[in-house]
Amino acid sequence: MRVAELFEFRRFRIVEQPAKEPGPGEVQARVHAVGICGSDLHNYLEGAVGDSPCQYPMVLGHEPAGTVVKVGPGVTGWAPGDRVALEPAIYCYHCHYCLTGHHNVCARLRFLSNPGDPGFFREYVTLPAANVLPLPAELDLGEGTLFEPLAVVLHSMKFVALQPGETAAVFGAGPIGLLTVAVLKLSGASRIWCVEPVAHRRELAAMLGADAVIDPAATDPSREILAGTGQRGVDVAIDCATKDNTINHCIRATRNAGRVVITGIPSEVLVPLEFHVLRRKEIALFNVRRSNHESEAALELLRQYPQRFRPMLTHTIPLEKIETAFRKLANYEDGVGKIIVSVS
Repeated sequence: MRVAELFEFRRFRIVEQPAKEPGPGEVQARVHAVGICGSDLHNYLEGAVGDSPCQYPMVLGHEPAGTVVKVGPGVTGWAPGDRVALEPAIYCYHCHYCLTGHHNVCARLRFLSNPGDPGFFREYVTLPAANVLPLPAELDLGEGTLFEPLAVVLHSMKFVALQPGETAAVFGAGPIGLLTVAVLKLSGASRIWCVEPVAHRRELAAMLGADAVIDPAATDPSREILAGTGQRGVDVAIDCATKDNTINHCIRATRNAGRVVITGIPSEVLVPLEFHVLRRKEIALFNVRRSNHESEAALELLRQYPQRFRPMLTHTIPLEKIETAFRKLANYEDGVGKIIVSVS
């Protein structure tokens, strides 16, 4: 099978590798489409995700959709050709965290696309049957790739805890930020500000539900949000960018006793924090670690509201040109929103 390896800093290559046959309880799937995630971009641009460095060669990609090829012994309910979403997190189900419902911080978690666990920029993958989910008939394979980042956003909503009519600010209009805006709108936010330096991404944010978009190069975003709320601040601010001091802008823009939720991943190992502003306001600060069994809900939301999410899918690029896809994302070229890598 063809595999796209990140084999050195900012360099991909296509190699041939054997496909693993499914064992007991496993399903082999043909990967057709994979979205490029912000963490993939961190690995490509920075050689690390925060304090976790790349280990070359490695296979990225963890937002996949495909079709069933064959099943291993003991697996029922799947047939060749079934369209599926492929969950990248493999849990142990036996540690303290799994047994208490915190599977996303499983002590023995394997996440396909991390060093040592190849991701989905490859033609075939073999997974536990529990990691294979039916793709709704209303979605094509490219749209189906949104289930994984949308599941992350749905997990973040547990901390956002939005009440009908509350206000929100989203910093960053990359794919996670755009999905966050869309879900906030569906959840009943009365007004949503979105802060984003790239013009075409501000336009996408408005299309997906932002009531006001702010260019941080043109104005101080936290001051503008405070002005727009009569100096009260928003009820909740979500940082999907974690760059250019956005965490502290979130703190400044949030009301007393409000919430700040960090969904993005900072590039820096140590992040400046205006702790005393946070302290005086008694703001609750939350961090999001991927998702925790929200994939089924994400697929259902995509099935119900496909027209709300489609505008962010702007480009499909074949596996052979994966390096071009990453460069396009890194440079914000050609109105890029979400890029799907076509493997088939």
